[in-house]
Amino acid sequence: MTVAPRNRWLVLSAVILAFLPVVVDMTILHIAVPSLTVALGASGTEILWIIDIYPLVMAGLLVPMGTLGDRVGHRRLMLTGLTIFGTASVCAAFSQTAMMLILARVLLAVGSSMIIPSVLAIIRQTFEDPKERALALGVWSTVASAGAAIGPLTGGFLLEHFWWGSVFLINVPIMLVVLPVVFWFIPNRPVAAEGRWKIGHALLLIAGLIATVYAVKSGFKAGSSTLVFGILALGLGLMAWFARLQVVAAEPMLDLSLFRKPAISVGMLMAFVASGSFAGFELLLAQELQYVYGRTPLQAGLFMMPLVVASAIAGPIAGKLAGRFGLRWLGTVGLGAASLALFGISQSNIGADGVVIGCLMAVLGFAFGVGLLASSAAIMGAAPVEKAGAAGSLEATGYELGAGLGITFFGVLLSTIYRANFAGTAGLGADLDAAAGSIGEAMVIAGRIGGPEGEAIAQAARVAFASAHGSVLMVTSSLIAVLAAVVFVALRHEAAPKGEHACSAES
Repeated sequence: MTVAPRNRWLVLSAVILAFLPVVVDMTILHIAVPSLTVALGASGTEILWIIDIYPLVMAGLLVPMGTLGDRVGHRRLMLTGLTIFGTASVCAAFSQTAMMLILARVLLAVGSSMIIPSVLAIIRQTFEDPKERALALGVWSTVASAGAAIGPLTGGFLLEHFWWGSVFLINVPIMLVVLPVVFWFIPNRPVAAEGRWKIGHALLLIAGLIATVYAVKSGFKAGSSTLVFGILALGLGLMAWFARLQVVAAEPMLDLSLFRKPAISVGMLMAFVASGSFAGFELLLAQELQYVYGRTPLQAGLFMMPLVVASAIAGPIAGKLAGRFGLRWLGTVGLGAASLALFGISQSNIGADGVVIGCLMAVLGFAFGVGLLASSAAIMGAAPVEKAGAAGSLEATGYELGAGLGITFFGVLLSTIYRANFAGTAGLGADLDAAAGSIGEAMVIAGRIGGPEGEAIAQAARVAFASAHGSVLMVTSSLIAVLAAVVFVALRHEAAPKGEHACSAES
C-alpha cells in the first residue's frame, strides 16, 4: 500500500504531533517538582524515581520495540503506543500517591518506546523522494530539539493556571486527535524481520538498571542496611549477565562489539555525560529557582529559556562547524565550554546575577548541544555501513541512560551534600530528620509547622540547598573538563575534514 502524495504531509503532521508529547514529557516534569512534592507528600527519593524511571525504562525498550515494529507493522505499534501513552497520562494526572505516579510513568515509558521508533520508520516509508525525506527528517529533528526546550515553559504555564496533573492531562486531547489520523492515513507495512524478538534481554537490562539505581539512591541515606548492598550486587550482576548475553548471542539486542572502536566508545561517553548533565542541571535549577528564590513555575520556565533555546539551535550550527574543524576540536571545545559555564554558574548568585547567569546558561546549552552533535557524528561515522542501525540504537539507548542516570547522580550528590549542610531547629525529632532529607520535604514540614519555627526550617533548607548546588556544579564541571581532555586524546587519529564535507546528526 502506497501513501497518496496528497496525504504524505498529513502523515508527517500526524507522526510529529504524536512525537511531540513524548519529547516534552522528558523535561516538563522538572518544573513541576515543587508542586508534586507538596501535593503528593513525596520524599526526595520518590521525586527522583518519578523523574528518571521514564528514561530508564525507555532505555531498555527502544531497541526491542523497534524490532517489534518491523514484525507487526509500525502503524499498529504506534496506535498501541498512543493508546498506552494516553491512558498512562490520565493515570499520572490523577495519581494520589507518589508510587501511583511512578507506576504511571513506567506505563508512559512503555508507550513512548513504541512511538519513537515508529515515527522514524513511518517517515522513511512515506517519503520516497530523497529531498522530501530529508525535509521531513529535518522537521522531525527540529521538533526533537524544540520539544525538550518548550517542556519547562509549557509546564510553567500550565502550573501557573492549573493543578500539577495538567502537565500530563494536556496529552489526552492530543492523543484523541492523533489516534484517528494515524488510523485512517498511515498504512501498515510489516517488514519481515530476521531473528528472534529479544524482549527478555530488554527486561533483564531494565531490572539491572532499576536495582542498581535503587541501591545507589538508598545507599547514601542514613541507616542503610546490608540489604541495599545486596540489591546493588544483584543489579550489577544482572547488567553483567545482559552484557554477557550480548557478547555471545549470534543476534544480540545491542551490538557491544561496536565499543571496540575508540570513536564509538568516546562518542557514547560524550552522549552519556552531555545528556545526563543537561537533565540533571535542568532539574536542579528548576528546584532552586522555586524553593530558594520563590519564583513561580512560569517564571522559572522563562528563566531557563536561554539554556534550552541555545541547546535547540546548537545542532545545525554545530553540523557546519564539524565540517570545518572536525569532531576532535568540536567535542573538546564544546565540553570545555560546558565545564567553564558550569564553573561560572557555581560561583554566581542565581537570584542576583540574572544577566550573567542567562549568558552562562546560553553558553552551557549551546555547548551541550554541540557535545551531543559531536557524539552522534563520532558514533555514526565510525560504525560500519552494515551496522548503522545497531549504532543508532546504541546511541539512542545511551541518551536515555544518560538522562536517567544523570538525574540519579545529581540527585544523590545533591542530597548527600544538602544533608551534611542542613542545620535545622533542634527538638523536631523525626521531622528534623525528614527535613534534612531534601528541600522539598523541608518545605512541606515548614509549611505544616508554620510560625517562626517553620520559617527557620525553610531558611535552613534554602541555605543548605544553595550551598549543595554550588558544590554539585563544581564536581560536574571538573568531570566534564576531564572528559574534554579524554576526547582530545582519544580522537587524535580522526581524519581532518575535507572540502565542504559537513557532519550532521540528530541530537
